[in-house]
Amino acid sequence: MQIRIKCSCGEGSCPEWAIIELQGVVEVQPSFQDRLQNLEIGQLCRPSSQENYTFTIGYHELTGSKVALKKPMLVLKKVKRMDIDQSGENQSPGTELEVVGIIRHRILFKTRPKALISKPPQVVKERATSAGSSVQT
Repeated sequence: MQIRIKCSCGEGSCPEWAIIELQGVVEVQPSFQDRLQNLEIGQLCRPSSQENYTFTIGYHELTGSKVALKKPMLVLKKVKRMDIDQSGENQSPGTELEVVGIIRHRILFKTRPKALISKPPQVVKERATSAGSSVQT
């Protein structure tokens, strides 16, 4: 069986993608199990022009770096099509792979996450004075 690979974005102009590599497991809550497509799990930021990245998931922050892959990888989409033979009579189902993007880098997060703990709110304490009025501290 022959599978064709088609690139409609042109030579040298395919969108660049990246792989995010994490150490450990990202678990999805049971309420989201049936809605995994387009599920936002965190926020990826590059704070400056450096090659360092931060990835915030809930109350955890990971710090990583951009690493080049030894060999680039393609992102492909499977497309079903109908083949017509040269006589124009017989049609047979076929499969074609369309190039969606190219991956040349990965963002590697190899350290343990840092816990993001916010400062507790300031509580205004009142103390009683001898005259019965209160004073705030």
